[in-house]
Amino acid sequence: MSEYDEEPLIDTIDLVILFILAVCSVLYFARGSLPFGKKQTPTGIGGPSTSAAKTGPPAKKKKNRDFVQRMREMDKNVIIFYGSQTGTAEDYASRLAKEGTQRFGLRTMTVDVEDCDMTLLDVFPSDCIAFFCMATYGEGEPTDDAVEFWEMITSENPEFSTGVAAEEKPLQSLRYVVFALGNSTYEIFNAVGRTVDDKLTEFGARRIGNRGEGDDDGSLEEDFLGWKEDMWKAVCDVMGIDQNAIHASARVPAYKITELESFDPEKVYYGEHSEQALMANGYQTYDAKNPYAAPIHNSRELFKIQERNCVHLEMDITGSGITYQSGDHCAIWPINPEQDVYRILHVLGLWEKRDTVIMVESTDPSATKKYPFPVPTTYATIFRNYLDIHTTTSRQFIGTLAQYVPTEEARAKLTSLGEDKEAYRVQVADAHLTLGELLEHISPGGKPLDTIPLDLIIESLPRLQLRYYSISSSPKATPNSIHLTATVLSYNPPTAPHKTVYGLATNYLLQVHRKLRNIQHPETAPFYLYSGPRNKFHDESNNIIRLALHVRRTNFKLPSNPKTPIVMVGPGTGVAPFRGFVIERTYLKSEGVDVGDTVLFYGCRRRNEDFLYEEEFEEYFKILGDKGKLITAFSREREHKVYVQHRLREQKEYIWDLLRNRGGYFYVCGDAKNMARDVNSCLIQIAQECGGMDSGSATNYVKDLRNQNKYQEDVWS
Repeated sequence: MSEYDEEPLIDTIDLVILFILAVCSVLYFARGSLPFGKKQTPTGIGGPSTSAAKTGPPAKKKKNRDFVQRMREMDKNVIIFYGSQTGTAEDYASRLAKEGTQRFGLRTMTVDVEDCDMTLLDVFPSDCIAFFCMATYGEGEPTDDAVEFWEMITSENPEFSTGVAAEEKPLQSLRYVVFALGNSTYEIFNAVGRTVDDKLTEFGARRIGNRGEGDDDGSLEEDFLGWKEDMWKAVCDVMGIDQNAIHASARVPAYKITELESFDPEKVYYGEHSEQALMANGYQTYDAKNPYAAPIHNSRELFKIQERNCVHLEMDITGSGITYQSGDHCAIWPINPEQDVYRILHVLGLWEKRDTVIMVESTDPSATKKYPFPVPTTYATIFRNYLDIHTTTSRQFIGTLAQYVPTEEARAKLTSLGEDKEAYRVQVADAHLTLGELLEHISPGGKPLDTIPLDLIIESLPRLQLRYYSISSSPKATPNSIHLTATVLSYNPPTAPHKTVYGLATNYLLQVHRKLRNIQHPETAPFYLYSGPRNKFHDESNNIIRLALHVRRTNFKLPSNPKTPIVMVGPGTGVAPFRGFVIERTYLKSEGVDVGDTVLFYGCRRRNEDFLYEEEFEEYFKILGDKGKLITAFSREREHKVYVQHRLREQKEYIWDLLRNRGGYFYVCGDAKNMARDVNSCLIQIAQECGGMDSGSATNYVKDLRNQNKYQEDVWS
């Protein structure tokens, strides 16, 4: 071969490889603009999307996240940020905005932190004030909408818009107010509000007044009312407002309500929560704004006594695209019982117009939310699907209502309840008096109170919120079916012993089960409109009822290695996710997979009354064999009550070996106030006794388990 006959430097195969590499590089760097390259981010209350179509609708235009620009354009001098999981923080933000405007002449606006570029806090106008109404979710976690802000402000080197380093105090122009919302039954109370406050101060901002702290474990409303008066005094001082010269201005309606004579029937909302759900086009993503209507294909009661109820429901998700993992949550969208809907429609004089189609829109041109709920809709739908008329009426709202009732007697009664904390506690809070019941009590001769503005009620009542339940099944065994376990709330208040208070969502589930099984229930029990929006939820001919639901991902997960031992503590319905865990391990064992020790501590009152899934667990643990252990505690079968934490101590050497020597995971699900705290203390004692640790070292050991995600909790108050 001559020198001119050498092989080429790049042959055909090389060219193909180089071309492929070039295309891959282009796709990699352009991934943010490609529909299949975008990261799925959490949406709404329910977290990440639980289903995805092959193609989707065109992306919506992004919101303007420059809140400073929006404040200038709308001439606002107070902005109220909120981070809210269930709508409570949003509600308090709205109340502060309204009060700031009407009492003190401030120009306020409310915004979700999710909709704002919070790096702009370093260019916040020095003549304005920022409020932060920040809720804490679970054990010190930020709400879904506040995750981005939380990660930014708690990072080691937070980056603000001007690039000034955090240690150089970039927020010196920011003056702010904080109201933190949380629940003291959790070990970490109000962590988000407290941390935001500390970080803002650390970066040079100046807080106005004291930090407010609300406890959702019974005193939230009083905490808020007790805090805000001194806070407003401090705000007025900073803003140069003479409180003595300020008089409450005439109330400006928050919403304009228009009865429509002409409308498109296909565009009227009868309980749907989004345009996507209303139009039902080909692009369905099931999330917090668009739940899936899942048919119930099985239901049964689990308790063996009639005095209490616990329901097991199985929902079919075949073809929905929804997926789940053991330990995830299922959100159920409840509706208000018809008794409550009828009552409030009658007492407000709206019964005859209940099916009239109306438009409800904000009167504030600067409002970030133009509509309080999907519209156009009907009067009946508002009270059935969108407003929480089942909740206890707040003391501040009662005081506001006084000026709109027609008689002096009714006005005096409402004024007294609004001002007297003890009278309010006994007659309203402890008696769980709803708005409809309250108005019915003070209605003269049973006549409608049509003098109360409907927009005031819409403004003051919280929105009906979805409820989350731990999924009690495993996708390994039932990928197309989601199982729920719910103990039904029902009690007689001590200050109103002849009244029965029903849990909103759990009784809805119970009555749905009874309807499916044709079980007659007392006339006093709540009854519901099972047909759902546009009669899509109830097929009487085939005896099918559907539930609106979506799945929320959680971090409450089995170890990735099935050989890892697990210890589960779940009394009562706290056993729900552990049923899924046990089913999954049983399934894997049946498939020939080597699984680690699977230990369940389960407690209830009595074996023959409320032992959930007793027969099932017997079968599951037979399959697990020597790798499975079910340890029970029946608290009312002995003179001295025995709880799961007592059983833990009895098994302390075994538990210590699983956790300390074999790398096991420890899980707790159930009541946060007593059980979860007692179990945590018990584990610390086990570390002291079996590990030879002092109190401080044992406490740190348990904290380390949490930090390593080997101690996981799914608890509620």
